[in-house]
Amino acid sequence: MNLNILAAYAVFLIIMSLLSAILYKADKIKSKKGQWRIKEKTLLCFGFFGGALGALAGMKLFRHKTKHWYFWIVNILGVVWQTGLLICLIFRAFNS
Repeated sequence: MNLNILAAYAVFLIIMSLLSAILYKADKIKSKKGQWRIKEKTLLCFGFFGGALGALAGMKLFRHKTKHWYFWIVNILGVVWQTGLLICLIFRAFNS
C-alpha cells in the first residue's frame, strides 16, 4: 500500500512539473505576441502545489519570470516541501 502511495505521488509530481513547464512556455509565447496572459497566481499555484521543479526549469529554459523574486521564493519553497514529503513517503514505504 505504501509503495502505491509513493508511486502515485511521484507520478503526480512528474505530471505537475510537465504542466508547469508547459504553462511557463505558453505564457512566454503569449507575452511575445502581446496576447492575453496566464495569471501569475496560476503559475505560482502550479509550482507550489506540485510542479516546482517544472516551474523552475521553465523559468530557466524559457527565461520567463526570472526577475520576479517571489517566483523564485514560491517555487523554491515548493521544491522543499515536495521533496520533504517524497522523502517521508520513501522512508515510510521501505520501513514498514
